[in-house]
Amino acid sequence: MAQSTAKKEEIIKKFATCEGDTGSPEVQVALISDRITYLTDHFKTHAKDHHSRRGLLKLVGQRRSLLKYLKKKDINRYRSLIQELGIRK
Repeated sequence: MAQSTAKKEEIIKKFATCEGDTGSPEVQVALISDRITYLTDHFKTHAKDHHSRRGLLKLVGQRRSLLKYLKKKDINRYRSLIQELGIRK
């Protein structure tokens, strides 16, 4: 199931760096994290859904790449983002 438009807009408003921002790393990581959370819950009931599991692994890799880019570009934005999303410890 795809994310609802209302939920996407809410995430975009929360993490946007300026008005109309949808492409910043913060917004992209937040949207991907939401999809990862959804898929993780999905696998609790559908353990043998290996096609979706592959998609989950691709999303995790994409999020890792974006976080690596953000960490290299601006460490303060990276730290605030991972704290707000609760990704790392």
